[in-house]
Amino acid sequence: MMRIAFAAALVLLPALALANGTYDPGASDTEIKIGTTWAFSGPGSVTSPLERQMAAYLRMVNDQGGVNGRKINLIALDDGYIPAKTVEDVRRLVELDRVLFMYGQLGTPTNIAVEPYLNAHKVPQIFVTTGSNTLVNPKKYPWTMGFASSYALESRVFAKYLLAQHRNAKVGVLYQQDDFGGDHLDPFLAALGDKAKTMVVARQSYGATDPDVGSQIISIHAAGADTLYVMAQSRAAVQAVSHARDIQGWNALIFMSYVATAKSVVGPLGPKLKGVMSIDSAKDPTDPGWANDPAVKDYLAWVTKYAPPQDYASDAAGPAGYLSAEVLTDVLRRCGDNLTRANVMKMATSIHDLSLPLLLPGIVLNTSPTQYFGLHAAVLKQYDGTRWVIVGKPIAE
Repeated sequence: MMRIAFAAALVLLPALALANGTYDPGASDTEIKIGTTWAFSGPGSVTSPLERQMAAYLRMVNDQGGVNGRKINLIALDDGYIPAKTVEDVRRLVELDRVLFMYGQLGTPTNIAVEPYLNAHKVPQIFVTTGSNTLVNPKKYPWTMGFASSYALESRVFAKYLLAQHRNAKVGVLYQQDDFGGDHLDPFLAALGDKAKTMVVARQSYGATDPDVGSQIISIHAAGADTLYVMAQSRAAVQAVSHARDIQGWNALIFMSYVATAKSVVGPLGPKLKGVMSIDSAKDPTDPGWANDPAVKDYLAWVTKYAPPQDYASDAAGPAGYLSAEVLTDVLRRCGDNLTRANVMKMATSIHDLSLPLLLPGIVLNTSPTQYFGLHAAVLKQYDGTRWVIVGKPIAE
């Protein structure tokens, strides 16, 4: 078993924490224990640079003095993206390590596996690294919340764009046959409304462990689709785009799920990525258009100093982990000396118009006791052969 412990002092204020604070297990005058599980091995390991961003951000804040004088002890366990292992790891973190809360855990099936347990024990499961609408349900599971945007937002943005710009499109959908796929497909069809009956000409599913999706792409092409929405992750998403581009004479407009657009994932596509569309909410630090932006300069300086060398390319391209840890730091700062699990949830679900320097203009974070995702608008982007180019203004869900 892989066990990685990160100690970081999180603070934006130089003052020492006051003694005699109000604490739940995992918190004290000097320390806050936080747990997470991640796929450092297995099929999801390509995403591990994102978790290392989170930990690196906490190390940076530690170097700057901490949050209210308390050290953050982030304990990260490798679950290999296997739900049964996630259950084992989370029970250990809560019952043996006695963390205050779980933070940033990767994956829909892995988070769903531990959601009932964490909610039954009233342990916050905050800023999960998934946009699953199935997972994040404030009424049913009030102790589980997302971070940025839901998968539903992505699908609604794509649907609104198609209705405005390509009303006669013939859309073929490739979706993962699980909650990840459903969280994309159902909102997409709902946002198209009555037009879904005529616009969606093919739906093909695949299993997360399927070795290839080539036959599904061939079926979508045979159905007469001129537009392809790839509701897929990592390997399957890359395969789908590659197969589509290999079909002679088929120049489909391709939409790709945001989670599959990291440089570490789509890099192997090379020129085949040209023309693909997705969404974003943050500035791309590798885009020359942002070269003189102060926030991007600061971020790249941080990458140079804190990111592991093997992660440099992916970390520089996608600041999701950095942004997640930045918001976590804000939540902990606002908790002050009331470090109970209930107060952590209260602060995490009361974010108002939080504007972060790396977010795109017009994008802010808002949460509430009934809204457990922070972002409610996104911009479209399209790959022009060398970089992602922003298309239009933010589109709200």
